[in-house]
Amino acid sequence: MKMPPRLLGEMISEAVAVFIIIALGDSVAAMYFLYDPSPYSQAYWGVCITWGLAVALAIYITGAVSGTHANPAVTLALWAFRKFPARKVAPYVLAQVVGAFIGAIVVYSLFAPVIDHYNIIHPATRNSLAGTPTASIFFTHPGLAVSVRHAFWDEIVLTAILLFGIFAITDEYNTQAPMANSSALIIGLLVAAIGAAAGYLEAWAINPARDFGPRLFAYFAGWRSQAFPSPGSYWWVPIAGPAIGGLVGAAAYQLLVRPWMPKQRSLVVQRDLVPEPAEAVSSGQTINT
Repeated sequence: MKMPPRLLGEMISEAVAVFIIIALGDSVAAMYFLYDPSPYSQAYWGVCITWGLAVALAIYITGAVSGTHANPAVTLALWAFRKFPARKVAPYVLAQVVGAFIGAIVVYSLFAPVIDHYNIIHPATRNSLAGTPTASIFFTHPGLAVSVRHAFWDEIVLTAILLFGIFAITDEYNTQAPMANSSALIIGLLVAAIGAAAGYLEAWAINPARDFGPRLFAYFAGWRSQAFPSPGSYWWVPIAGPAIGGLVGAAAYQLLVRPWMPKQRSLVVQRDLVPEPAEAVSSGQTINT
């Protein structure tokens, strides 16, 4: 069956968006983990803002084509609450994972000599606990004192915050939301703020494609058990946690905030004031009588 050209273009757009995010984001992770002293060891905000600017750049480049979901959690939430077509969910998610995979390839092509140098100096191999910093370039791990179960909860909460914010920023009834040309930058700053607030917990995946695509590449590039199943069989957490958290955050916004937006509120008031059809008929009959 031939794919509609429009959908193909949207899939390419989604792949490009996530490629941009991973190419820049994983590169700054490499700068953070591989160099001693790290240029970001005392400037962690630089890591966060780089990820945020990567997201903003991806939106500016591809938003007019696909809307730049760039995250399966966003796609699922838009399908559940913003009438995104169900038939497009799987193609969008596939494109996002492919874009992340290709982004990881490019990052590896840039930093492979530095990765090998790191392993020689420490010493370590890719498929070992000593090589965890090199694996952390591509995919996430639980941080200090964080269990797998706790990391799952973290990812639900952090992704809920992300989607709550995205739904507010993109709500046409929100008169305080930034205009279209600046919303991408605000979404990028939201991603950076989440990282700055809680990134050390487990590197704030908040995006199943962002973790799974590079993790899949890393498995084939020699990180093997570090990637799948990963220590503590962690690999599923950055997939399931964000998927659930995105739906929770979107639902919270739709239920708690959106009904009280100015235009939405006026519609509710009008609905309450206008009589139901049955009442109107009854009144008419009374008058005629």
